[in-house]
Amino acid sequence: MTLATRASARNALPDFVDLSTASGDTTAEILAGLNATPRCINPKFFYDSHGSALFERITALPEYYPTRTERGILKAFSRQIAQATGTRRVLIEPGAGSCEKVRLLLPTMQPAAYVPTDIAGDFLHASAEKLRSEFPWLPVTAIQADFTALTAMPESLPAGPRCLFYPGSTLGNFQRDEAQAFLCQAATLIGAGGTLLIGIDLHKETATLEAAYNDSAGITADFNLNILRHLNQLLPANFDLRAFRHVAHYNEAEKRIEMHLESRKAQQVDCADITITLDAGERLLTEYSCKYTRDDFALLADAAGLTVRHCWQDPAGMFAVFCLAPSGT
Repeated sequence: MTLATRASARNALPDFVDLSTASGDTTAEILAGLNATPRCINPKFFYDSHGSALFERITALPEYYPTRTERGILKAFSRQIAQATGTRRVLIEPGAGSCEKVRLLLPTMQPAAYVPTDIAGDFLHASAEKLRSEFPWLPVTAIQADFTALTAMPESLPAGPRCLFYPGSTLGNFQRDEAQAFLCQAATLIGAGGTLLIGIDLHKETATLEAAYNDSAGITADFNLNILRHLNQLLPANFDLRAFRHVAHYNEAEKRIEMHLESRKAQQVDCADITITLDAGERLLTEYSCKYTRDDFALLADAAGLTVRHCWQDPAGMFAVFCLAPSGT
């Protein structure tokens, strides 16, 4: 664990805390997924600097409705959201990326501090510095980490009630038991009196969902393939991106998008100290994106010890933002 204070004067720049996983642990995790049945890659490995930039491009695509719809909700209901979550809180955002959506809430929530976390350290640091220059009154501590592996926040964070902000329907990347575990972790980190503000993509017609993950410009395909480039650097490995193609479809029975990389041919790939053999047509699972009904999500939250206090959604019912609090508080 290291702490690098990058400010030349008090509060001039954000603090930066590196809690990233040791490389050996990362290698073991990747190899375990590649040897699993079916073979899989954790979607967190999408987000090196290039992958993060590609995802920002995806959010602006005409087919990709979640970002603009959620932004519309946050903008339209920012005052109600601030009343529900509470003001002057330590605002924690896992997977903060570009920190774009939180900008819609800062004027009304007036947090005591902002704590963006992300696995992509360089991208996170640049985003935090930009945000800090736009909101000079706001103390910012950026944490490079896999949020799902955090059991506690750094002791250096300001004291006070917490609000965890988890937009983008990123919870959908987890299967139900994993999503429940994440919500339990969130409840522990915010503690009694804390709140959780979370964006959830709602179940809808298949055509709309599949278009969002198979855009005509091919940016989502590039984003998906980039995970192999990232693995080439991390392991290292020798994945040939040209030997794979992007595949995404909606599983209506499970209410989830399933995204894969399909091998175009029979091939062998050297990964760290092992070699994996892929058949033509064999797929690597790179992402689930689960969708919920409002009732389904409320049941999931309840199982994690959280109660829905408020819910806001767009007029078409495409997306919802929930405010949760630990049950009994």
